[in-house]
Amino acid sequence: MAISEKGMGIKHFVEKTPKSLEFYMEAAKVMPGGTTANIKFFPPYPIIMEKGMGSRLYDLDGNEYIDYLLSYGALILGHGHPRVLQAVQKQLYENGTYLFGTPHRLEVEMGKKIQQLYPSIELLRYTNSGTEATLLAIRMAYAYTGKNKIAKFEGHYHGGYDQVLVSVNPPVEKAGHPLHPKSIAESKGMDDYHEEHTIVLPFNDIDAASAILRKRQGELAAVIVEPVQGGFIPAERSFIEGLRELTKELDILLIFDEVKTCFRLGLGGAQQYYNIKPDLTALGKAVGGGYPIGITGGRRDIMEVSLPKAASDVFDNSQSKHSDARDVLFHSGTYNGHPSILAAGLETIAVLEEEINQINEAAETLKKGISKLFLQKGIAVKTLGLGSIFNLILTEKDKILNYRDLQNADFSLRRELDFQLINEGIYTKPLNRYSISSAHGQEEIDKTLEAYDKVIRRL
Repeated sequence: MAISEKGMGIKHFVEKTPKSLEFYMEAAKVMPGGTTANIKFFPPYPIIMEKGMGSRLYDLDGNEYIDYLLSYGALILGHGHPRVLQAVQKQLYENGTYLFGTPHRLEVEMGKKIQQLYPSIELLRYTNSGTEATLLAIRMAYAYTGKNKIAKFEGHYHGGYDQVLVSVNPPVEKAGHPLHPKSIAESKGMDDYHEEHTIVLPFNDIDAASAILRKRQGELAAVIVEPVQGGFIPAERSFIEGLRELTKELDILLIFDEVKTCFRLGLGGAQQYYNIKPDLTALGKAVGGGYPIGITGGRRDIMEVSLPKAASDVFDNSQSKHSDARDVLFHSGTYNGHPSILAAGLETIAVLEEEINQINEAAETLKKGISKLFLQKGIAVKTLGLGSIFNLILTEKDKILNYRDLQNADFSLRRELDFQLINEGIYTKPLNRYSISSAHGQEEIDKTLEAYDKVIRRL
């Protein structure tokens, strides 16, 4: 079934959100394309939200939505969780400032908690986003190994910078053989250098990945991987175990990008689920409870390449004649380890220690309910994912193991479905994954399944 751009879903969407369109036209006078991040846009225009509370979002027209985007999974406790708000207010009241510009107690307190949850993280550094966390992990891998190429997997996203913005969503006809994918730049303004220095691997095929890694062993500092691609295509256990053993054998560092999976498969993320210890880990999204943060952590010997040294810093104006800034890996940031954000993150963990099981159970209940409704109508569907994050794949394919498999899905029908669900008050960005929060209870699940039943009947 193919649905055109002029499907009923979009027609009713436009009728339902006139103030969003009006505001979007005004926003386009201020920001290119009316938005400050490409990911926030979708055609014909994004909904402009005015308020969020618990599991709900409210737009400029007063429409109410059950929010399953949850800021791409960051809001694992929902909008405005009272304990997180109180923790931030307490930090401000007790410390008297929202930014020290110096080391402070919460950096260590949060760090010890992360070390407890992620045993592979022996030392860590704070960043301001998941993107910055993967960027730092790659720089550390370069510095530690002395090699200047990395390998990533086709379809995996690790941030919007040149080294990794390669073969994230490439046209299949240009992407090369499935077992030997080509490196394809995903943005204007990128130098061809990155297509040569970022090697692309096939996901969930250890034999094919091994052949490429063995051939490029002497060039590669690290392999970076989303253990759950896009947050919803899990690595097969034999694959991720094989990748860990292979990278050890070849003396290539293994970086787990757990920005999406942090707290989503459990408090210990994907590495706890798979019982794998990567060399370096990047965390983000849920770790800050909705505030901007990233964490890069890993083996002590690797992390210590960033040890600050006297007279060996890019900002040191009195450098020694015997050393210079190149003697140390540079990492800095005015807002790294922001006290208000760390207070929010610590309280988020405290709530999750009490409630994470019920969040994952709610996700499983919703997945089963959606699958049952499609099955009753004879429509092939997969609710693919682990823990409290999943995606809806409309396909008859038995298994979805990687980016190529995903291309067989019916995106046109999914897009129409998403717009009609938005019109019924169920929100995620069209074609995007679903995330569940502690604010999503039985009431939200029941309303969501009622909307799905109505929309599936209509389609």
